Amino acid sequence: MSQRKKVYIYNTTLRDGSQGEGISFSGSSKIQVALKLDEFGVDYIEGGYAGSNPKDMEFFYEIRKHPLRHAKIAAFGSTRRADVPVGEDDNVLRLIEAKTPVVTIFGKTWHLHVTDVLRTSAAENRRMVFETVQYLKQQGREVIFDAEHFFDGYKDSPSFALDVLKAAVDAGADSIVLCDTNGGSLSHEVFGITAEVVKAFSIPVGIHTHNDSGLAVANSLEAIRAGALQVQGTINGYGERTGNANLCSIIPSLELKMGCRAVPDGSLKQLRNLSLFVDDLVNVRHDSKSPYVGASAFSHKAGMHVNAVQKNPRSFEHILPESVGNERHILISEGSGASSVLLKAIELGMDLKKSSPEVKEILEALKALEKQGYSYEAADASFRILVQKVLRKHKPFFELEGFRVVIEKNGKDKPCISEASVKVRVGKEVEHCVAEGDGPVNALDRALRNALTRFYPAIEKVFLTDFRVRILDPEEATAAKTRVIIESSDGEQNWGTVGVSGNIIEASWEALVDSVEYKLFREEGK
Repeated sequence: MSQRKKVYIYNTTLRDGSQGEGISFSGSSKIQVALKLDEFGVDYIEGGYAGSNPKDMEFFYEIRKHPLRHAKIAAFGSTRRADVPVGEDDNVLRLIEAKTPVVTIFGKTWHLHVTDVLRTSAAENRRMVFETVQYLKQQGREVIFDAEHFFDGYKDSPSFALDVLKAAVDAGADSIVLCDTNGGSLSHEVFGITAEVVKAFSIPVGIHTHNDSGLAVANSLEAIRAGALQVQGTINGYGERTGNANLCSIIPSLELKMGCRAVPDGSLKQLRNLSLFVDDLVNVRHDSKSPYVGASAFSHKAGMHVNAVQKNPRSFEHILPESVGNERHILISEGSGASSVLLKAIELGMDLKKSSPEVKEILEALKALEKQGYSYEAADASFRILVQKVLRKHKPFFELEGFRVVIEKNGKDKPCISEASVKVRVGKEVEHCVAEGDGPVNALDRALRNALTRFYPAIEKVFLTDFRVRILDPEEATAAKTRVIIESSDGEQNWGTVGVSGNIIEASWEALVDSVEYKLFREEGK
């Protein structure tokens, strides 16, 4: 373990990540994320831009009440303003007021920004960097200097960009971070320029990239390969424009592919949970296609692939899914073979063998239903119920006597009123319930729950997390067949169900029934 290169993880989700479109952290959620990041084992947590808003300053105050086991909190800010004494600059004073052990400041390393944005001289810009770093070091802080627009600045004038870095180093900076702020640099450029900086300075060098060219992760890894020892990024790649470097891809790449030590032993298995946790806090739908941590990252559909994975997972998986807290998924479709059906059945906890005649029956039923428009890729629960029916093990928990949905609108300025009545038979008892909802499906869902809760209290915990509708034959216009996919959860597990009909309400009812029955199957299994 001691021989592995240590790469320090600097997490800027709470600052740079919050600048992404649709991303917003409340004061309490910032604390929750920081504690989760510390538990995971990152080295630095950038808490916010000191002095820019009360919420960030409140975070710096509140986080001091929580002893951290691993991470250091960093306050972010800029160098002093042009022609303002460093001890009188409000932004610099706010950095001291934040009372964080680490301070990260950015300064200009591209001459274009000095002349066109700051509108000052190169000499004054150098003094701004030197004096701010020196002042913060005199206050006893660990100082990280973020060289803003460094790669653009270096390509424009290597001597100017390096001279600004030298100013920070001469003033006592603990590390310098090279920023691809516009996200336009290519990987070979990042490697070559980083290697030159590492060779020129004796203090640790870091990398901070943006994803405007789709290369943020690759560029970060190339900088590490060139000798950088710190990498900055965000969970799930949150950030301005197209985002920052995604630490959920960088960390496992460092640990599993580059022989580096990025987080403590055992932490990597919590990576997917961390990714989901942060998405949930900011109410962002998780990207199923995310490398390493996405739900589809280890999903297999093609029959040849499934067969190969069954024999040796390495044949079509670049790492073990469980090493990052993920799991393998077998996707079922009309193109699936016996291997796919078998592995899917095993994944769902069913005892089948490839030679079993039931496998062929399941496959034939699957193809017949998909021809009608059913799709089971996102409907594991419905597939399980299908298998139960084919195996003649399906025991309905209730029978439908009938349902009715009424939609009423009185006047163009008044909202629609949706009301559903459901009559079901459970054993010898019949329950008839009526409910209103925000729409016809919501009303139907509520009425079904009301009818069944007396018999099956467990369904009170079930709630719908997503509802998707697909028109299967649009040329039929309003007479087209509809496929409805419903995602449900009980707080412990998520599952998907499907329904198909020329009537959207009936398709929704099919999916709702499967959702409830799947929950009851699980409860019965317990």
